[in-house]
Amino acid sequence: MLRQRLNDSLKEAMKAGQPRSVATVRLILAALKDRDITVRGQGNLGGIGDDEILTMLQSMVKQRRDSIAMYEQGGRPDLASQEAEEIAVIESFLPTPLAEDEVADVVAEVIDDIGARTMKDMGRTMAALKERYAGRMDFAKASALVKDRLG
Repeated sequence: MLRQRLNDSLKEAMKAGQPRSVATVRLILAALKDRDITVRGQGNLGGIGDDEILTMLQSMVKQRRDSIAMYEQGGRPDLASQEAEEIAVIESFLPTPLAEDEVADVVAEVIDDIGARTMKDMGRTMAALKERYAGRMDFAKASALVKDRLG
């Protein structure tokens, strides 16, 4: 479903004459194709699923945010602006992220659901969070919350 949305978005951006959107969606599709090729070698002929695509998109946003910080430090507001435009395009494919207080509630709920008690349950807890909330939260922040609750 997300693949189809990406392809449709590329066609719409091309028809509308939006070069930044076209370039960004092409970058996303190229990264998706790379990941598909990698998993095909492992026997998964269907390519990566929507959850993995969402994770990939989140990492692309994070990379661009890091680039913006570096460009601003280097006095290159033009490149920072370009990265911000790419973030807007990428985020249009992501579901609405959970607010920080919602993340804390979700972490507590998942810990209770799976019966996590100690730090040994950290991996199971993070796997459950990624399965249920892919693309909707920053898992680095969620990891810190899980450590606090289990530690």
